[in-house]
Amino acid sequence: MITLYDYWRSSASYRVRIALNLLRLPYTAVPVNLLERAQKAPAHLARNPQGLVPTLEIDGSILTQSLAIIEYLNDTHGGLLPVDAPGRARVRALSHAVAMEIAPICNLSVRNHVASLTGGAFSADDWQRHYMTAGLDSLERMLDAPQTGVFCHEDTVSMADLCLVPQVYNARRAGLDVTSWQTIARIMAKLETIPAVQAAHPDEVKP
Repeated sequence: MITLYDYWRSSASYRVRIALNLLRLPYTAVPVNLLERAQKAPAHLARNPQGLVPTLEIDGSILTQSLAIIEYLNDTHGGLLPVDAPGRARVRALSHAVAMEIAPICNLSVRNHVASLTGGAFSADDWQRHYMTAGLDSLERMLDAPQTGVFCHEDTVSMADLCLVPQVYNARRAGLDVTSWQTIARIMAKLETIPAVQAAHPDEVKP
């Protein structure tokens, strides 16, 4: 039995849903409503002391942090990271560029805090678009490399692609024209044809 505690629009949860789908691992989803602050409830804090999503119960363990979860799934099932050390390092760098540089400063708690501090003078959407644009500009440059293939790294879906998909979803929601990043747009067009990716889309799992 695999249980995923997630929120349908959480980028981090979205990454893990794609991973589970790609590996054909059936799971039970338990929604954690971030808008209602369910992530701060005692029961959830007992599972995830940070009060975040996702949390994955698997193999008798409780795992947190999406990239750590994805690395665990790769370690136990394979297929999400290259087998060679340079390839793994590159995929991790691409993944971190999204999950550690762009996503954290655009998440719900940060957006709400910015809007509160500025009294609405600087909107959360303005903040999000600024940092997403800068981050995706950098990612596009990173992808301008011979190791980029059909997907972010060569021709196999990797953890980097799992990070890219939710970030592009968020960029579109923020009103950014993703086609301006040509390599990112090309990779996304291919990723969005994959059933495991399609099934993880927020519109497919929302309550």
